[in-house]
Amino acid sequence: MTHRFIRTAGALLLAVSAVQSFAQDFPNRALTMVMPYAAGGPGDTITRVFAGAMQKHLGQQIVVDNTAGASGSIGTAKVARAKPDGYTLLMIHVSHATNTAMYKSLPYHPVDDFEPIGRATSGPMLIATRNDFPAKNLQEFVDHLKANGPKVSLAHAGVGSASHLCGLMMMNALNVKLNEIPYKGTGPALTDLMGGQVDVLCDQTSGTVPPVKTGKIKAMASAGKTRLPQLPDVPAISEAGVEGFEINISFGLYAPKGTPKPVLEKLTSALQKSVTDPDVRQRLEAMGISAVSADLARPEALRAHLKNEIDTLGGLLVKAGVKAN
Repeated sequence: MTHRFIRTAGALLLAVSAVQSFAQDFPNRALTMVMPYAAGGPGDTITRVFAGAMQKHLGQQIVVDNTAGASGSIGTAKVARAKPDGYTLLMIHVSHATNTAMYKSLPYHPVDDFEPIGRATSGPMLIATRNDFPAKNLQEFVDHLKANGPKVSLAHAGVGSASHLCGLMMMNALNVKLNEIPYKGTGPALTDLMGGQVDVLCDQTSGTVPPVKTGKIKAMASAGKTRLPQLPDVPAISEAGVEGFEINISFGLYAPKGTPKPVLEKLTSALQKSVTDPDVRQRLEAMGISAVSADLARPEALRAHLKNEIDTLGGLLVKAGVKAN
């Protein structure tokens, strides 16, 4: 019995020593940060900003891998199946919470199959229209939607996307039903809005603020309680007396379940240094997005945020009866 105990204890010590040695050497090669959406969108830009910043603190290159499809679930599943060694990471937003409501079954569990590293960004949404939309201000916009309902086309970047969620919340808050037009991403939806083929789009400021500033589309309101610093003359939708409508999109960083704690600590440290980096904050603010504070760039904050989004936004999709095709 004594010899068996000694052998078991020795094996445990060797295992602990191996993990410690691995963590001390980590990282000693390039890392991969999976962005489960197509290149060129706001998520891709955010991912590349953080990949560039974190690699400076980790001392190794971080390669961005765009594995798109099925509302982000294909790329997410890829990370869930990856070796839990810290070399494969996932940068993802609200779809990590809402896919559980949209898909009957997923090849992963958003909580059980991942280790949260920390939140990275928080970005408001902007409600915009084509340039020749009849409404000239927020109150006229609200009145027009209530009066015309299904005649107004609402573009979004696909079922379960941030723009789809924003549109659902807007319709719920105004008690109207618009004509939803789904696209395969924000890019084509925004292109058609600029071309006048659709009426309204509610999406992340990183994509909508630039064409507003160049006069290609009209900004009606921020989708929240406060005005946007980038567009101080554009009211918040709450200023029209619309209640219960506020949405911010946050990106978070995850690793596969079972990644050693010392490795996670190194990754969290690199993320915290990145969110406080003046260059990172400046680049994100130019897109209308904010890097979170260092205390939110940690596992506990991301874990709590994910649970809240599963309950609230996932619940919104369930209530609306939204399912992926």
